Parts: sequence; structure tokens; C-alpha cells
Amino acid sequence: MSRARQTGFEHCALVSGLVTQEQLDEAWRVLRTKPSQQLDEAPIEERLAQQLVDLGYLNPWQAKQLLEGRTKFTLGPYKIVDSIGRGGMGQVFKGEHTILGRVVAVKVLPRHKSSPEAVENFLREIRAQARLDHPNLVRAYDAGLDGNVVYLVTEYVPGADLRKLIRQRGPIRMHAAAAIISQVASALQHAHEQGLIHRDVKPGNILVTNDGHAKLLDLGLAGPLGREAVNDPRYGRIVGTVDYLSPDHIREPHRPTPAWDIYSLGCTLYYAVTGKVPFPGGTTGDKLRAHCELRPLDPRRLNPELDAAFVDVMADMMAKDPRERIGSAAEVVKRLRPWAPGPYPLDETSFVRSHSYRTRRKLYVARPLPVESLALPETKPNFSQPLIEWSTENDATSLSQASRRTEELSAPASGIGPYDQGIHGQTLLGPLVLFLLIPAVLVSLVFLIWSILGR
Repeated sequence: MSRARQTGFEHCALVSGLVTQEQLDEAWRVLRTKPSQQLDEAPIEERLAQQLVDLGYLNPWQAKQLLEGRTKFTLGPYKIVDSIGRGGMGQVFKGEHTILGRVVAVKVLPRHKSSPEAVENFLREIRAQARLDHPNLVRAYDAGLDGNVVYLVTEYVPGADLRKLIRQRGPIRMHAAAAIISQVASALQHAHEQGLIHRDVKPGNILVTNDGHAKLLDLGLAGPLGREAVNDPRYGRIVGTVDYLSPDHIREPHRPTPAWDIYSLGCTLYYAVTGKVPFPGGTTGDKLRAHCELRPLDPRRLNPELDAAFVDVMADMMAKDPRERIGSAAEVVKRLRPWAPGPYPLDETSFVRSHSYRTRRKLYVARPLPVESLALPETKPNFSQPLIEWSTENDATSLSQASRRTEELSAPASGIGPYDQGIHGQTLLGPLVLFLLIPAVLVSLVFLIWSILGR
């Protein structure tokens, strides 16, 4: 394998500073020991990149970026070393301070989203993050501007978000879930005391470490409480993720209260112990109406290990009427304390079923509450239609869908208990009539044919 000239990949790798010439030469020496093949330049570059990954000089994300021609891997004093994922308002990277060596998370507003409004929203998130300091909130360390790129630096949490954890390993047992939700509730209490409402509490915004410590992140949709709420550019809009929106958020989005976050946290707890959102399926409009009018399936139908007292706490967090809901995040912590005296380390025993076990999918139907038909009010006194802004997990949906009535697929609820008490069996009268009717029709048909042929 001969080298007529330096490849484009080599040029990018050297300019970026991620690898040295000595490391490239070592990778070439290893490649030369392998069977020679007739390859064009692009595959050779890919083999060289893979060899650098195998030698530990690059990670797969860095190799991919270099193959695409990128050479800049710094933001201010931070070196970008890997990609973590995407947040509601930007991309998140793993970074390292070039002098201190501290590993951090760097959130960047993508260039294609860098409109004046998006930049202002991102700066608002940075300021909101800077106001908060709590062990169960991802802490903000720094912020800066590199060229036209605005970035926020936060602590790096070596764990997975709750949504990914449950999708990979199944629902979490009662005590582990209570420990996680209690920590998040403690973080929310701190935010509420500082005059902020999160507005996007959901499993995807909760990071969990293997030792059971949980941290709430992503204040991209956070807003002020009280008199300051009218100064929020999102005032009067429904913002958040549709599977976790509270009925009072949907009905009166111009009156933000901490009760919104408590309901969303209750839905998050429901998801943690069942592996399903309270109202799966349907359009965005169906889910909006379900939060306001329907009763979710009793979580014990999906996780029989839950005890009645625990389910009562969950029901009180998810009460439709905010006056009947648990009054504060601090009270949530108190109510969950019997199941969560402290952090609960996560291991295989913390999950209801292992990753290898899969139950058959079943269709569960939410049951309607005994309430009058809901008419969604104006979201702001001077507006005739609600303005809906979703986080990036949801597809954009027209406002006409949000007002469509949810199909009444089940009988009215009995009014007993906070959750659906099961779908009762149907009467035998219908099948019995059908069983007798079919033979009678067949006998009549045979008799009619015999009469015609006998003439």
C-alpha cells in the first residue's frame, strides 16, 4: 500500500490537532501489515480513520467529523471530544477544558436555528440556569460566544436519561422510581422558590447515574412565575411535551403555576413504573383532550407490584383539578419518603423485567371521567386561538387537530378510584342470538333452493 500524497482526511486530522503525524504514521504502518487490496482514495481514508479509532487516538464521532471535512473542535477554551445528543433547543457535546482538564457538557445552538428569536431564547435559558444551584439540577459552569456560535457549559453527568433507560431495560421498580422522582421533586422545589417553572418535566430530561442519583436538565422552556410571567415571550402559549401536559396548562396557559410541573412529574412517575405514558396513541388533539377528560389505566394493570398507597400518591400528583393535586414539590418528596429514604442504586434487580424479556403488546383504552364536554378556552385573553409550541420530541401538529374530540372508545367510568378499574366483560346475549340466527338462515336458504328446483 503506497502513499502518493497526503489524503484529505490526513490534512483535516492534522489541522484539527486531534492526532499527530507520528500517530498517523503508526496507523499507516499497521495498515501496511494487512493484506493489500486495490482501493480508491475514499475507502483508504475510511480504513485509516477506523485504524486510528482502533488504536484509541480517535473516537467514532471524531473520525466521522474528520471524514466529512471538519477541522474545528474547540469552542472558546473547551475542546469538543464527543457528541451526547440533542436537547430541546440545541445540540449537546461532551467537552473538556483545555487548561483545567474538567469534563463538561457543552450545549450549542445550531447555526441553522440561530435566528434572533432563537438566540434570545437560548440566552434566556442560560440566565435561568445561572439562577439555580441545587445538587439535583444540572449546574451551569460557563457560557460564551465563539464567532457566531452561542454555547452553554454545564456539568457532565455520566449516566443515561430516564426515557432511554426504561426503553432499554423496562419499567423501574417502585422504590427505585420513588427515589428518582423524589430527587427531581427536590430540584423543582428549588426552582419554584426561585420563581421559575420548568414546563417540560419528562423522562427524557432526567439524567440518572448507576448509583441512583438523578438530575433534572434542560431549562429551554422554563419561564417565570407570578407577576413576571407576563414578560415571558411564551406567555399564553402551551409549551412542553404533549404526553406530560397538565389539564390546567392546557386550559389556562396564561396562568403558570408550580402545579403544572407536579402533574408532569406524576406522569413521569407513571411512565417510570409502567413503561408507558398515561395516554398512549392518538393525535396531539386526542392527547390534549385525554389529559383534561380521561382517566388513565390503573398502573397496577401494567405493574402488579405497585401497592395501593404508592398508587394513591401518583394519583394525587396527577389530579385533574390543581386544587386536588399535591400542593408543592416539597410535599411530593414527603409523600414518597416511605419508599425513597435516599438514592437507590440501579442494577438488574431495580427493573421489573430484564431487557431480554418482552411482554405481548396489549391495547388499553382510557376511560372517560364523568365530566361535561370540554371546550378549550382562549389561551390568552386577547387571542381567539391557542398557540402551541412543542419540544423537539413531537411532530408539528395543526391547531385544528388540537380541538378535535377524542373518540369515546369505552363506557363511562364508574367514578370509583382515581384510575380505570378494568374493562368489564361483555354480555352473552349478543353471541347467543348470533349463534341461533345463523343456522336458521342457512335452513331457510336450503329450503328455498329445494322448492325452486322441485317445480
